[in-house]
Amino acid sequence: MALSCQSLLQTHPAAWQGATIHPFLTGCHSGSLQSAQFNTWLVQDYLFVKDFTRMVGRVLGTAPDDHIDVLLAGLGALKDELLWFEAKAAERDLDLATPPQPTCQRYCEFMASLALQPYAVQATALWAIEYAYNQGWQIPGPMPPPYTEFADRWGNPGFTDYVDLLGAQADAALSVANDTAQARAEQAFLRVAELEAAFWQMAFTATAVPN
Repeated sequence: MALSCQSLLQTHPAAWQGATIHPFLTGCHSGSLQSAQFNTWLVQDYLFVKDFTRMVGRVLGTAPDDHIDVLLAGLGALKDELLWFEAKAAERDLDLATPPQPTCQRYCEFMASLALQPYAVQATALWAIEYAYNQGWQIPGPMPPPYTEFADRWGNPGFTDYVDLLGAQADAALSVANDTAQARAEQAFLRVAELEAAFWQMAFTATAVPN
């Protein structure tokens, strides 16, 4: 039976919970997260999104014709997102030229490595990355200021619809993938879950960015 996004979630619930439920997110929800911790995450997430944009471009290069429109829409949204990150950093007086933390560097290296994988693997990883953000910012519930706009950006219904389209495209690719590609897709899903958990945690363990 072909692998699917839903079967991955059902087979690995603990890994996915680690990717989407974390004290960083519950701290945003409760208001207990320190500003310096959030700033650390925000700068690193900007660096991540720059490399993620490159990843989506590479996925687009291997995608079948009927998947191009969805991926192009995603790239357009990422352009706006990078500009938004720059505006948020300016508001908080943050230096976006900060070097990547080791956790961010590992995630970016993983995304770059996907270029050597079959499209089914790339599509699965792309869906998993976006779904982790979508779920992570939705699960705690409505976020209070100053985190409301962050939750609204990644937890809004329009973004959920986009993630569903990515899941459908990943499922279509997995349905015709061979056993080796399906196994690699499962490994990529688990690696995304591991890296997402580490990325949230980085806000607590990395050298903090001041208020």
